[in-house]
Amino acid sequence: MTIKAYSKKKDGNKKLSTNFRVKEFACTDGSDPIFIDSDLVNVLQKIRSHFGKSVTITSAYRTPSKNKAVGGQTYSQHLYGRAADIKVKGVTPKKVAAYAETLLKNKGGIGTYNTFTHIDIRTTKSRWKG
Repeated sequence: MTIKAYSKKKDGNKKLSTNFRVKEFACTDGSDPIFIDSDLVNVLQKIRSHFGKSVTITSAYRTPSKNKAVGGQTYSQHLYGRAADIKVKGVTPKKVAAYAETLLKNKGGIGTYNTFTHIDIRTTKSRWKG
């Protein structure tokens, strides 16, 4: 686990992997600091490569105030840059979750919702449907 702090202003266009840039992980409240765990980026890149389709991150790093505003859990993995809610173009959240299960067998969080899949890299295993 390696969590790094980035500046949206300075580092926004920096590539973290083949298909992901720093700005995609930014909090939607417009704040500048962005915390991103490199293990999360690796999992998301594997999902992108497996399906061969674009992955849209709808929520990744969240500030405490943003997390509270959206009804996030008190100790949400989003607060630490260790979680992302994603949509894979043309792929159901259930199929995304099934593939994520192969990457996070006995660890990580996978939440399946109607329109997106939550992926996080916590050390324990957690699964849910929203």
